[in-house]
Amino acid sequence: MTITLPREQQEWLESQVKAGLYGSIDEAVASILAEHMRLDIDDLSWARPLVDEARASIARGEVMTLDEYRARMEQRFGKLER
Repeated sequence: MTITLPREQQEWLESQVKAGLYGSIDEAVASILAEHMRLDIDDLSWARPLVDEARASIARGEVMTLDEYRARMEQRFGKLER
């Protein structure tokens, strides 16, 4: 397989090999790709508790409009400027 990378990426890979982190560019690409594949990017299960808490907050009526939020932030930042 032949892959053409942008110069910046090629140079970065070469620097990684030169630094001794990988034995070759092929090894570097294989290692980096394997690590990326281990990351289950589509797994958003970590967010479930945050979404559940947000929904519970809404159910309790703990909400504000965007205008209310902006007014609160302006007030807080105004105190910092003094």
